Amino acid sequence: MSEIEREAMEYDVVIVGAGPAGLSAAIRLKQLDADLNVVVLEKGSEVGAHILSGAVLDPVGLNRLIPDWKDKGAPVNVPVKDDNFYMLGEAGKVRVPNFPMPPLMNNHGNYIVSMGNVCRWMAEQAEELGVEIFPGMACSELVYGENGEVKGVVAGVFGLEADGSIGPDTEPGMELHGKYVFLCEGVRGSLSKEVIAKYDLSAGKEPQKFGLGMKEIWEIDPDKHREGSVTHTMGWPLGKNAGGGSFIYHLDNNQVYVGFVVHLNYKNPHLYPYMEFQRFKHHPMVAELLKGGKRVAYGARAISEGGYQSMPKMVAPGVALLGCTVGMVNVPRIKGNHNAMLSGMAAAEAAHEAIKADRAGDELNDYEKNVREGDIGADLKKVRNVKPLWSKYGLMASLGLGGFDMWTNTLGFSLLGTLKHGKSDAEATEEASKHKPIDYPKPDGKLSFDRLTNVSFSMTNHEESQPSHLKLKDPSIPVEVNLPKYAGLSARYCPAGVYEFVHEESKEPRFVINFQNCVHCKTCDIKDPPQNIKWTAPQGGDGPNYPNM
Repeated sequence: MSEIEREAMEYDVVIVGAGPAGLSAAIRLKQLDADLNVVVLEKGSEVGAHILSGAVLDPVGLNRLIPDWKDKGAPVNVPVKDDNFYMLGEAGKVRVPNFPMPPLMNNHGNYIVSMGNVCRWMAEQAEELGVEIFPGMACSELVYGENGEVKGVVAGVFGLEADGSIGPDTEPGMELHGKYVFLCEGVRGSLSKEVIAKYDLSAGKEPQKFGLGMKEIWEIDPDKHREGSVTHTMGWPLGKNAGGGSFIYHLDNNQVYVGFVVHLNYKNPHLYPYMEFQRFKHHPMVAELLKGGKRVAYGARAISEGGYQSMPKMVAPGVALLGCTVGMVNVPRIKGNHNAMLSGMAAAEAAHEAIKADRAGDELNDYEKNVREGDIGADLKKVRNVKPLWSKYGLMASLGLGGFDMWTNTLGFSLLGTLKHGKSDAEATEEASKHKPIDYPKPDGKLSFDRLTNVSFSMTNHEESQPSHLKLKDPSIPVEVNLPKYAGLSARYCPAGVYEFVHEESKEPRFVINFQNCVHCKTCDIKDPPQNIKWTAPQGGDGPNYPNM
């Protein structure tokens, strides 16, 4: 649609994504200069609609951004009171004591929060400062300047025909130009992928690694509820099939976050991450907690896990990558929101200084230096070897040697240097012939649920006449390559039942994309072995509508 003439609006800074990184950047820009024109574009139907996170929040970023957040009514009200870690077997558990763990693993001073609600509150703070926020505005294209710099985005395209062509009801959207553009799309954003590829920002870096995080909110028996309790587990049911683990966070109002993470570098294409999550809830410890309760919401999203050595270059002419777009999750802590906020502030400060010096469209190198040499880099560097140790040598090596390395890094040195990740998650997938199929129990409808029923609890919705936002580079590959070679793994890795292989008598198998089910986790874009599936943003307002996730 680049041939369409559109109206353009001019801003100082254009921010794509109203998550913790984007909103922190917007707030900080207006704190530094109230006269700056700042706009935030959010593809969700409202701010927070697409936010899915654990979440135990380290308030370091919030403290720095809005020191009086408590007085201003931030929805950060449940301090962590106890911290539990278990190794699970199929029928039992072993408590791992807290004392051998490095200090950075301590959750004292952190809060159990709904990041969706935190972002809604942050948006209110931003608007009070004069930031313009437009929800329901998906950004579908980048706009480049005469010298190859990023100078803006196209947002607000609606009403395309199913084949992607322009129809009578098409709204072409508009261009929003800025002296700088901040991409805060979260993990594997489509515009960020384009920037990384165009400017070769991953050159010399390790491949990014990912996990698939799935989460349900439960209302449980008040007698079993322990507000402020945090529990993490490893071991069963994944065992040696994949890395990952669970989290159980007791927030207020008798609600519990129950989540499960599967590292996407698993080898066996028969693995079914969603069913591993459902099976986990039948462990006696979890089943007893949830018995008599009610699941009220479900969602899923990819998590960046590559850490320090996988962060690409974060700046190119006119554009900066922030937060999970870069990959700032501290994997052993299962925390990234604090770093996302810090990155937003660092980008804002660099852009403010540049604009004050009458610069525009160049590289904000001071932002990158701040991230790598400041608090974010220090946070990630201490834990940089935990993920590669886990991937190469398994859970026990990660706990033992990884824990030792975190301790030495806390003291300022590492005997291991910086380990490499090696293969991408797509490349790690092996052919189905090398592995045995995995038999999963049928969901019981009480503790465990079939995938499509759970998807209905994400409140996801896509206008059905629009083009599918899930693009195949080669439509023949799913049936001709993925089905015989990888046993059609896309039908299993997707936590929303988007992909299916339809077998009909006397007919060749068909590959069907039920894009209406998509919860925007982007696992398909990451895990597909031939890298044949491309996730793009659908029209604004579509996708999940998470309540308090």
